[in-house]
Amino acid sequence: MVALESDRRSLWPWLAIAITLAAVTFQLHYQGRLWLCSCGRFLLWVGDARSSDTSQHLFDPYSFTHVLHGFIFCWLIGWFAPRLWWTWGLWLAVTAEAVWEVIENSDFVIQRYREGAGARGYFGDTVVNSLGDIMMCGLGFVLARYLGFVRSLVLFVRFTGSSLASSASTTRTV
Repeated sequence: MVALESDRRSLWPWLAIAITLAAVTFQLHYQGRLWLCSCGRFLLWVGDARSSDTSQHLFDPYSFTHVLHGFIFCWLIGWFAPRLWWTWGLWLAVTAEAVWEVIENSDFVIQRYREGAGARGYFGDTVVNSLGDIMMCGLGFVLARYLGFVRSLVLFVRFTGSSLASSASTTRTV
C-alpha cells in the first residue's frame, strides 16, 4: 500500500507539467501564434539564425539559450528550495519558461522587438517552437541537476562565451 501511494505522489509533478504544457499551448494559440510555420513545412532543426524559418520550427540556434535558462532555474530552485523534490523543481522551471514564452510572444513584446531590432517580418514564435524552447529548458534543468553546480557552471560559461563571440558578428534579422 505504501509503494502504491508513493507511486501516485510521484505522478503529480508529471501531471502538473502536462497541464502546464497544455495551458501554454492554448494560451499561445489564443494570442494568435501559428501552430506551425506558415511555409507549410515542419522541420525539426533550422540551423541558420538569420533565416525566416528561425523561431518557426521545433528547434533553432536560439533553442540552446533555453537550455541555459534550465541551468539557471535549477541553480535558483536548488538554492531557494533545496528540500524540494527534483520533479517539482522541474515543474517550476517548465512553468517559469512557459510564462516567459507567453510574455515573449505577446503583441507588445513582438512590436518592441520589431522596432528595436529592425525585424519587420518577425511575427513571433510558432506554438511548436515555443514548446521546443520549453523542452530545451527542461533538458537544461535535468542536465544541470545531473552535472551538479560546478560542472554545469563551467558548461554555462563556455557556452555563453562562445555565443557572445558569435553574436558579435551575427544579429537576428528574421
